[in-house]
Amino acid sequence: MFVTQTATFAPPLDDAIARARQSLLRLQQPDGHWVFELEADATIPAEYVMLEHFLDRQDPDLQRGIGVYLRSIQADHGGWPLFHEGKFDLSASVKAYYALKLVGDDPASPHMERARAAILAAGGAERTNVFTRAQLALYAQVPWRAVPVMPVEIMLLPRWFPFHLSKISYWSRTVVVPLVVLMALRPRARNPRRVNIAELFRTPAEQVTDWIRGPYRSVWGRVFKHVDTALRAASPLFPKPARRRAIARAMAFISERLNGEDGLGGIYPAMANTAMMFDTLGIGMDDPRAATAWAAIRKLIVVKGDRAYCQPCLSPVWDTGLAGLAIAEADSAASPPVAAASDWLRARQITEIVGDWAVARPDAPPGGWAFQYENAFYPDVDDTAVVGMLLHRQGAPEHTESVARAEAWVIAMQSRDGGWGAFDADNNHEYLNHIPFADHGALLDPSTADVTARCVSFLAQLGHAAESPAVARGLAWLRAHQESDGSWFGRWGTNYIYGTWSVLCALNAAGLPHDDQAFRRAVAFLCSTQRDDGGWGEDNDTYAAAPPGSYHRGNPSQTAWALLALMAAGETRSSPVERGIAYLAACQKPDGGWDEEPYTAVGFPRVFYLRYHGYKLFFPLMALARYRNLRQANETRVAWGF
Repeated sequence: MFVTQTATFAPPLDDAIARARQSLLRLQQPDGHWVFELEADATIPAEYVMLEHFLDRQDPDLQRGIGVYLRSIQADHGGWPLFHEGKFDLSASVKAYYALKLVGDDPASPHMERARAAILAAGGAERTNVFTRAQLALYAQVPWRAVPVMPVEIMLLPRWFPFHLSKISYWSRTVVVPLVVLMALRPRARNPRRVNIAELFRTPAEQVTDWIRGPYRSVWGRVFKHVDTALRAASPLFPKPARRRAIARAMAFISERLNGEDGLGGIYPAMANTAMMFDTLGIGMDDPRAATAWAAIRKLIVVKGDRAYCQPCLSPVWDTGLAGLAIAEADSAASPPVAAASDWLRARQITEIVGDWAVARPDAPPGGWAFQYENAFYPDVDDTAVVGMLLHRQGAPEHTESVARAEAWVIAMQSRDGGWGAFDADNNHEYLNHIPFADHGALLDPSTADVTARCVSFLAQLGHAAESPAVARGLAWLRAHQESDGSWFGRWGTNYIYGTWSVLCALNAAGLPHDDQAFRRAVAFLCSTQRDDGGWGEDNDTYAAAPPGSYHRGNPSQTAWALLALMAAGETRSSPVERGIAYLAACQKPDGGWDEEPYTAVGFPRVFYLRYHGYKLFFPLMALARYRNLRQANETRVAWGF
């Protein structure tokens, strides 16, 4: 037990760590892995209900459970936000309203009236985003002219063309390919009860004349608006044989990547579009492809008592890597739970299939890990670095080859700018984020601070010096992208606290002195954003206009990131760290876990946010255990990359 300068731990620190460790170990699966729920906003469960009505594959009990869930997360403003306590979001609210109406909710009921009023006040369903309008077009709620033109003939374009599948992100690729088939064939949902949402439009859908409109983010946006107009006129004239070839090529793309019961791309929108595409093409559920696609979707369902929801994907590799590192910090890397997790992970390394990443890096040997149970065409650079650090930290001889494969693949995936993206290299054709179809602004997978930092941490932990080519270029990228306040932007976690933690771990692992200005400016940012109660919290509105590092409460996971960042900067004995440790100990529950309702992760900034249910457990455990270990060893430098 340590007594800080500002507070006495109650209960003792060792006891807090032991209880958190045991809480996490209770959730480890018999084969050694962890998997936690991954929750998004109302959009995915609402789309699932719509999918059942598109296919007329009704599961009334499940739909009732999703109805309970959707009603429970309706906000005081009448609609649905993109994250806990978030502002009204028009597209999520339209989908949630439609899903509830499909489930059977009376439009005259108070919660539906409140939702409808909020939607109409925000401009009505005609002002929803592109993917929502595409969904509504499948139900004949809007005409197809409400959706930007994306002809299926894109499947036939050469790689040198300004638009090519290899130039957009993996998640866009897997969602778009089945979607463009649907857009070409224009099926209509079975919608057996003929449920419509005409009441959500301020202008009747057939009378709307400005579906594709600004504001545009750049001159490119205006240019692409004219391109859309030209394509709209030209696409009916495209030769029918070319259309048939394009659909056949789309089918071949999907069939090769169908990914068993883990689904195309391992993500719900791609899986749902695939199921609708098979149905539209007359591929019935007795066909193994359609049956497998449906099974992959059902695998995402979570049922808890009378409520249910659909996850956007599954995260077992990410969860297992992070939970394993937390147990390694709390116990030892050689402990049986860590060994079991490492063995489970090693067996899932992708060493045979050469995925889409090879378009940019054709000579690189495979060696990454996916985010999901299986997703061999789309290994994740971030996951690979985390798993590689865990296997290397365990030090078992049987992991040597796996770590070496991961090392080679990560080095090969470095982009020309010196950073790393999540799934592809050099996926930074920024002009494509300005096409009308990309109103979410997340069509690409460019280098980010958090993924770049993770790769630098991994390589440095393996012994690559700061002067080695890959690490030096990565460090230069990170220095160039430090914000004026000393923080770093967090692409995959909320937000500047997450990004700053990721980068400080990398700077420490690379051996930079703790008095380096990059460290000192980042430490100043973290100290300035610590709350009076000792914790840290950050709002997802920091992706819009909210001040970085600010929230009206502290959150366990974000407090842990800030603490891990400060300890990586050599601040273990500082008052901010001691206060943060006291905060975590004070808000720990008797069962060893923590409560955390806010969403602290991101799919697409301003568009799609995530709540990893494991974050509130393994990150606080890691922070408490690291603090204890550094104090006991009287060390100022963290020995590991993560």
